Amino acid sequence: MKDAFGREIDYLRVSLTDRCNLRCVYCMPEKGIANKLPHEEMLTLEEMYEIIKVFVNTGVKKIRFTGGEPLVRLGAVDLIERVSKLEGVKEITMTTNGILLEDYIEPLKKAGLNRVNISLDSLDAEKYKEITRGGDIQRVKRAIKKAIEYDLNPVKINTVLIGGFNDDEIEDFVNLTINHPIDVRFIELMPMGEAKNFAKAKFIPNSTVLSRVSALEKIENDDIHSPAQYYKLPNAIGKVGLINPISCKFCKDCNRVRLTSTGKLKLCLHSNREIDLKKYLYEGENLEEVIREAILSKEKEHELEKDITINRNMNEIGG
Repeated sequence: MKDAFGREIDYLRVSLTDRCNLRCVYCMPEKGIANKLPHEEMLTLEEMYEIIKVFVNTGVKKIRFTGGEPLVRLGAVDLIERVSKLEGVKEITMTTNGILLEDYIEPLKKAGLNRVNISLDSLDAEKYKEITRGGDIQRVKRAIKKAIEYDLNPVKINTVLIGGFNDDEIEDFVNLTINHPIDVRFIELMPMGEAKNFAKAKFIPNSTVLSRVSALEKIENDDIHSPAQYYKLPNAIGKVGLINPISCKFCKDCNRVRLTSTGKLKLCLHSNREIDLKKYLYEGENLEEVIREAILSKEKEHELEKDITINRNMNEIGG
């Protein structure tokens, strides 16, 4: 399934819920979701499965489950197990904050989960509590250790780089890759939703990582669709990735689209345009045709540099 620019779209990110058990300052309002969606507006897990199945029929091979926090959605493990059995699915991954992950790793692995990305913006307990507004970093550290034990490798740690907050921890994060199958990926702070002004004030480019850790050596990326440019310390087990959506676009190799928990298809993370697949599902339309036509209208590239306001918070999209 190709878009109008010849890009093969084979990666679907599915937001299981917009709810989360943390309140990260760049992602959600301090008091959580002000206007919680009525239950009937959310996709049921059965509806999600039916939509995912159509995407797989069109050529999607990789599926990532996100949130909010995906593990607060009851039935998440069962859905992953069903999706893992679809012919054509090659990889199933999850992005999580890690708070609940320790208790779910074994059933997730049995259900067919291949890898896990864990969002972690500080290695310091008090700073982590501050940025997440109450999170317990010890639970996340135990989850990372257990994920490695269950061979969900490489465990990827997603770290949003925040000026004046965690840029003094860059070296500590990089050092995690020395002795463990961990890929640390630094992500530039994106001006979206609730956090637009915060992001502008705290933004620093990922080039800061290279200036702080001169021993990092650039390596070839075996996945041209990955948004990260990868580096390694000499003899390290893991890698360091730099994801630069602001300072360096990677749109020309984009192979992904997103499904929100309410059934909206987002063709570009940094666009307000959405297509309501739930409506077509209810109306009995040929969903595969709808999806294929939608893919042909996928944006060539984002335009964040034009100071466009993205209305949704990150918890509503899943990153």
